[in-house]
Amino acid sequence: MAEPEKQKATNSWLSPQLSSYFIAGGIAGAASRTVVSPLERLKIIQQVQPASSDKQYKGVWSSLVRMWQEEGFKGYMRGNGINCLRIIPYSAVQFTTYEQLKKWFTGHGARPLDTPTRLCAGALAGITSVCTTYPLDLVRSRLSIATASIPLQSSATSSGAAQPALVSAYHTASASARPVAATVFSPQDLTMWGMTLKVMREEGGVRALYRGLVPTAMGVAPYVGINFASYEALRGIITPPGKSSVHRKLLCGALAGSISQTLTYPFDVLRRKMQVTGMNALGYKYNGALDALRSILRTEGVKGLYRGLWPNLLKVAPSIATSFFTYELVKELLGAS
Repeated sequence: MAEPEKQKATNSWLSPQLSSYFIAGGIAGAASRTVVSPLERLKIIQQVQPASSDKQYKGVWSSLVRMWQEEGFKGYMRGNGINCLRIIPYSAVQFTTYEQLKKWFTGHGARPLDTPTRLCAGALAGITSVCTTYPLDLVRSRLSIATASIPLQSSATSSGAAQPALVSAYHTASASARPVAATVFSPQDLTMWGMTLKVMREEGGVRALYRGLVPTAMGVAPYVGINFASYEALRGIITPPGKSSVHRKLLCGALAGSISQTLTYPFDVLRRKMQVTGMNALGYKYNGALDALRSILRTEGVKGLYRGLWPNLLKVAPSIATSFFTYELVKELLGAS
């Protein structure tokens, strides 16, 4: 009797339904991130750039134009390759874990699925997914800002004969706001593998790839929980039986993403600050998440915890809408319920 039960448990993990959740989640993640890649990069730049300078990326449209002038289409997609590499397993794990937890928490449909259960399942799914893909997120953040013409701290100096060649590649940037790459990184560093090795070599090995994981998990848990709970609640209101058109489904995702992101955005800022604290040219040195929080509040006030919120909201609405819509569509095509 024990052998059939063991075989049954194994098959449940390899079931076509579970595979459909995983595939649909991965495709949904890649589609949602690619659609909003320029806004994603702009959000990261605005979160980590020094507050005291007239060379900041200010405004959404003007910043996107500047990004195009300085780096072209590549600037819009900078970091998107590793973002997709990260988001495919991240989204796949998140959706799959959420679907499985819903079944376990409700006894496979024996108990009703209430809001607290959705929040708990979403929070645990978020923590699981972020822990499995965090190093890719950190490297993606480094690559996103490495070539941006962020004003450097006065203490950051450059040296080496290679600087003119690098600067000439981004000739539209002013001398006082040259790309971070022009003073810190070699061309080999500006790749996914090169940046990973640089972080490990100079900042403490594998452990450095997990810098900022705690505030990230603290932010992701409520964010994903609220995201899933809001989406399912809104779906019952906006897409009742007989009224499940495409624009209604997209609206559900857009509203759910906007609500959850606004409520948890300060955690996202802390995560980015922690991820780039090893980049000396930006002048950030924190001894932990609490130290980063105190520093931001002391130097920038509460407003500093919401830097980059506007482009992020512009990003979140289409991103989450695309994610949920693509997930439901692919899941339906694969025959998963």
